[in-house]
Amino acid sequence: MEKRDKTLIEFKNVGKIYHTGDIVYEALHDVNLSIDEGEMVVVLGPSGAGKSTLLNMLGGLDSATSGTIMFGEKEVTALNDRELGVFRATDVGIIFQFYNLIPTLTAIENVALMSELGIDIMDPGEALKLVGLEDRKNNFPSQLSGGQQQRVSIARAIAKRPRLLLCDEPTGALDTVTGKEILKLLQKQSTEGGRTVVMVTHNSLFADIADKVIYVKNGTVTEITINESPKDADEIDW
Repeated sequence: MEKRDKTLIEFKNVGKIYHTGDIVYEALHDVNLSIDEGEMVVVLGPSGAGKSTLLNMLGGLDSATSGTIMFGEKEVTALNDRELGVFRATDVGIIFQFYNLIPTLTAIENVALMSELGIDIMDPGEALKLVGLEDRKNNFPSQLSGGQQQRVSIARAIAKRPRLLLCDEPTGALDTVTGKEILKLLQKQSTEGGRTVVMVTHNSLFADIADKVIYVKNGTVTEITINESPKDADEIDW
């Protein structure tokens, strides 16, 4: 599927301050960025740079203290709690480093759980087929490898057909071979599915597969680079 040259997300002078008692911590300040529909984006930076805070605000999991966040025509920073809940449920899929599967449910039940929360999703079996796990749908998480469990979590995220797929260190708990398979799957969501994929990682080699790389340091975006010729996930080693 051809990528659409259309801005999906825009941050304008975004900041985030946390208050803990008398302690004030500025996690992000003066963040300006834009992400196009269908882009594969990698967010890089050292620990404590603000990557996770940025990811949380991209997904509506945390609110900005200052500035404006746009998602298409929607001003996320103007949404109330109920509207934010709808935004997270319909527009955003999130994949974490640790798979967050319910151990007492099978793979297909873990994916189908989204519908029980009132979210309109694709057929759970079809979602598992998209990640190559249709033959393991009745297995429990304990019967699956780490990579297979991460595939289930990806199936769960894409089942609701989100416009934005957020990935927080999605290969962090996996070996290199399995991690590469997950990267290929995520890259395919962008290149073939036309879905916007944003991945937070500390691994600078992952920048090679991205259309856009956002560098975060000391709580702000220090550089944004465009990769005219992204590599296939098969081509990188770490």
